[in-house]
Amino acid sequence: MTPIAGQVPFGYEPPVKREKGTLIYYDTFEDTTDEALAVAAETAKARTFARFVLYPIHEETARRMFKAPVSAYYKREKRLAEWVGDRASSVPAPEIDRWEGKRKKYTPMEAALRHLTETLPGPHFIYMAPATANLFASYDVFEGWISKLRLVLSAVPADPAPKLAQYRSRWSLAWEDE
Repeated sequence: MTPIAGQVPFGYEPPVKREKGTLIYYDTFEDTTDEALAVAAETAKARTFARFVLYPIHEETARRMFKAPVSAYYKREKRLAEWVGDRASSVPAPEIDRWEGKRKKYTPMEAALRHLTETLPGPHFIYMAPATANLFASYDVFEGWISKLRLVLSAVPADPAPKLAQYRSRWSLAWEDE
């Protein structure tokens, strides 16, 4: 019997695609330790994400969001690049999105999320610290974005913002199973 294109043997089931979407770590990475980065990488591996992207925000963005100074973007990015180099063989291999560094100015969170969701494969999961998640929940665009993506928090928020608590079904903790 000659195989004909378009036919498969009886009982054939295509292999299940185990990897899904992208885990995006959105942070300043100012005080982020190697252990915290390792936890995020382990979360990406445990939840079988196809891609794990680190998104360091520019110092102007951090200054407007957190009202606190951070070190220069290139210094934080250099430290992340060293960490990524050490973990290049892991699956998924961490990547750094350098878009905000190219812009060299304040980038609203909405613009950053739009860029990330347009350039990276979905579904999209944003890994954040609780303080960043509370800040994100306080923005007007939160309700529009929370329906398009899911949040993964690194810790339990001590005092969750009202909208963050309202959309509890759209976020989970890093150590929780999906």
